[in-house]
Amino acid sequence: MESPHLDSMPQDLSEALKEATKEVHTQAENAEFMRNFQKGQLTRKGFKLVMASLFHIYEALEEEIERNKENPVFTPLYFPEELHRRAALEQDLAFWYGPRWQEAIPYTPAMRHYVQRLHEVGRTEPELLVAHAYTRYLGDLSGGQVLKKIAQKALDLPSSGEGLAFFTFPNIASATKFKQLYRSRMNSLEMTPTVRQRVIEEAKTAFLLNIQLFEELQEWLTRKAEDQRPSQEPGLRQRAGSRVQDATPIETPRGKSQLSILSRAPLVRWVLTLSFLVATVAMGLYAM
Repeated sequence: MESPHLDSMPQDLSEALKEATKEVHTQAENAEFMRNFQKGQLTRKGFKLVMASLFHIYEALEEEIERNKENPVFTPLYFPEELHRRAALEQDLAFWYGPRWQEAIPYTPAMRHYVQRLHEVGRTEPELLVAHAYTRYLGDLSGGQVLKKIAQKALDLPSSGEGLAFFTFPNIASATKFKQLYRSRMNSLEMTPTVRQRVIEEAKTAFLLNIQLFEELQEWLTRKAEDQRPSQEPGLRQRAGSRVQDATPIETPRGKSQLSILSRAPLVRWVLTLSFLVATVAMGLYAM
């Protein structure tokens, strides 16, 4: 995907990001996993995987935000009380996985790839954190609210909001006004045209990392459904068993190996996806 020429981009950074990410934003919304989510075709197992992925992403993002909170390239966007999601996700994971959730949640290749990029950016190019914060937090405050209602209904969750703390922002009275404030802070950041363009490209990368994650989640759900489908043919049962044996190992946060329910997507798909190369939780609709 070709980058828009700098001269054709809107002056405000927030508008430039929105304009430049339209295509990949649409692609994220139309990923099979997100389409099914929006239709309410959601299982508890699938949602648990989503929440686990969000925890890994926000743990890394907020670690790097804290590292750079006094750096002028990011300080204007530092809103820990209003935005940070790690504590809320810890509550949700205890609800979904139990008190030993830290040992139970998966850490898949797509999650790891996303986390590695966040740490790389935070340590070497902190100005690019702006792109990741923009795609995650503004998405949470926009489309993420729609996803909350869908999940609550599809999974028959308590009206009290248990299991969905991630989607609740108790310190933001008006999401609309806060997003306006956040965008104005983004637009006040001083950056050279070169840095500005790198931020724009990183926002596309953030969306693509989310697409990669969605594809991985959908592949797991599809594989799980196929492996659980009863078959009258012994040969078919044996082949299904072979698929399980061939699954890729994944790690828990403490490095314990467990049987993967995921496999890598075909190389051609990744080449096509990453050709214009990533992100809730965001898993979100990212309607910014």
